[in-house]
Amino acid sequence: MTATTFSAAVIGAGPAGLMAAEVLARAGVPVDVYDAMPSAGRKFLLAGIGGLNITHSEPPERFLSRYGERAHVLAPMLSAFGAAQVREWAAGLGIETFVGSSGRVFPKEMKAAPLLRAWLHRLRGQGVRLHMRHRWCGWRDEGLLFDTPGGPLVHRHAATVLALGGASWPRLGSDAAWVPWLAERGVAIAPLAPANCGFEVDWSEHFRQRFAGHPVQAVALSLGEGPGQAWHRRGEFVVSEYGLEGSLVYAASAMLRDAIARHGSVNVTLDLTPGMSLERVAEELAWPRGSKSMANHLRARVRVDGVKAGLLREVVPAADFHQPARLARWIKSLPLTLRAPRPIEEAISTAGGVAFSELDERGMLTRLPGVFCAGEMLDWEAPTGGYLLTACLASGHWAGQGAARWLAAGHGAPAGSPA
Repeated sequence: MTATTFSAAVIGAGPAGLMAAEVLARAGVPVDVYDAMPSAGRKFLLAGIGGLNITHSEPPERFLSRYGERAHVLAPMLSAFGAAQVREWAAGLGIETFVGSSGRVFPKEMKAAPLLRAWLHRLRGQGVRLHMRHRWCGWRDEGLLFDTPGGPLVHRHAATVLALGGASWPRLGSDAAWVPWLAERGVAIAPLAPANCGFEVDWSEHFRQRFAGHPVQAVALSLGEGPGQAWHRRGEFVVSEYGLEGSLVYAASAMLRDAIARHGSVNVTLDLTPGMSLERVAEELAWPRGSKSMANHLRARVRVDGVKAGLLREVVPAADFHQPARLARWIKSLPLTLRAPRPIEEAISTAGGVAFSELDERGMLTRLPGVFCAGEMLDWEAPTGGYLLTACLASGHWAGQGAARWLAAGHGAPAGSPA
């Protein structure tokens, strides 16, 4: 069966796709949104279970720096729809936000569901049509081919916004099935890789059984591969059965992943007492402990106990526990070797994707007139903290505006037709 309409198609009902649909609808364009899942925003809802972090309150220049090598290409998008605009947009949906102690911005209710419900209600009121359980399968006869519960269906639209996500959390729809369909049409795609992911460490069986799931708080992580490559940050992470995960690890994940790709593994160091100098730690450890056990001595003198003490026992030679100066150096610079990032399916987000060199200033693929790209399927990455969602919304806004301008210029052939 073939359905023909000269409206705009948005494929992917995540934040980037829904934002593109909203921009198009505001411009008076009839919009059809297609998604393979039974309902919209599946990954968005799951990400918000622990408290939806929608953006960050830090100054724009520092905010932009979080996107690393892609900051310059994302700058125009974030200038048009950045952190301030995200908060205004949420307020327009009736969602009050606040700035947490970390500078992160959250909805007052801390949940994703109320925001998504309000957003979908507004989109439907703007005439946006949502088609769930419509899995895009590429192109056929210059139309968009979908696998639907009623069988294959081809839709033709004058403009198409692809917002298909990367390859993380495929059970929620981001399975990267789109890669070969774009590649066979000559679109350059950087290999997809895990971002904001955990890393594997060869723990002993004793340590794994004793401490898996324990948070390691108030530490600093450092890594470096020569001059200009040093990275150092305070924070916390979680010991897992396979290694390390959590916010401090995610913040360094791009550097860690790339270093492992170059060398096969990467060494990091942990400072277990970032608020104390090496000299102070050595002085405290040299204090006579009398009949106290070493565990009690470490806890009383330098506040190293629990999982931190377990990490010391995992790495430090037994003899060095009786040498205060040596033990102090271990506490201030405890080495760990990370072997590999966890599989991309487990990652919070994805690096790699459609190269920005394939897009014009409107976000349109130069090889496929009328086809625009947005969101995580583009070649950028960012740490957690509101940066991921903000850039997805900003790129969806950018692509929606580009598609609206394309249609306003009188282009009416089905998107993806030969130029």
